[in-house]
Amino acid sequence: MASKEIYVDIDKTICKTDGMNYEEAIPIEENIRVINNLYEKGHNITYWTARGTKSGINFFEVTEQQLRNWGAKYHSLKMGKPAYDLLIDDKAINNISEIELFLNLLS
Repeated sequence: MASKEIYVDIDKTICKTDGMNYEEAIPIEENIRVINNLYEKGHNITYWTARGTKSGINFFEVTEQQLRNWGAKYHSLKMGKPAYDLLIDDKAINNISEIELFLNLLS
């Protein structure tokens, strides 16, 4: 399978977060393992978060340190994801366990 560009949200995807209390986020280790496996298979992983989009607070260093502490493998971290209530997209999935199935369909 050819390498894919994969964007991954952070909060409520690879960690549990209570509101904007990002410093207390708890990693979801199984989901991090799934993403790390995609990284190991040669896919380009970008974590993309809306942290700070509404508040204007820069959470880059906090987020980068968390990803390191959690053992998350990735190629880049991007802030500034739009804050939205619903994303409708032909390439979006809402269950991390569906990632492998989705990628197999693309190959």
